[in-house]
Amino acid sequence: MKQKVAKDTPLMELTLRRYERPDKMEPRNLIKKFCLSVGLLQPGDSRDIIVDILYVLLRAKSDQRIMTSEQVNIEVRKLREEHNLVLLGVAPSNVRRQIKRLRDLLLVEKIRNNYRIHEFSPLSDSYKEKFEQYLLPSVVSRINEYFREIDRVFN
Repeated sequence: MKQKVAKDTPLMELTLRRYERPDKMEPRNLIKKFCLSVGLLQPGDSRDIIVDILYVLLRAKSDQRIMTSEQVNIEVRKLREEHNLVLLGVAPSNVRRQIKRLRDLLLVEKIRNNYRIHEFSPLSDSYKEKFEQYLLPSVVSRINEYFREIDRVFN
């Protein structure tokens, strides 16, 4: 008989990293450091398509433009060519998956089959409203429950 391996699947996962101050960075590098800071990108990851997807959606926000995943894909391809980057990860299915990751972090919203930065508002507003007040406290609260239960069991 095969032994079953328990799977520990998190309900939510957050990764936070601290980098140098974002003073005077070029826009793509600024977005890349942001993605690294909030765990959307791993250090040393060569597949950084999420950086370009967020870049494209932020540019569309300034024009109050919503975009389909196909439009995002087209704009990402143009942006990557503009920056002389290889077209790794630009498959439509991967672009949709990366948009979903941005939605899971509550930075991007879906309206029918269109996407935009949440309510065209500044990212800092979404961060404060959704991340600081909703996501982060729920994770910290659950971790505190584990601390209390460990203290109860082992004291």
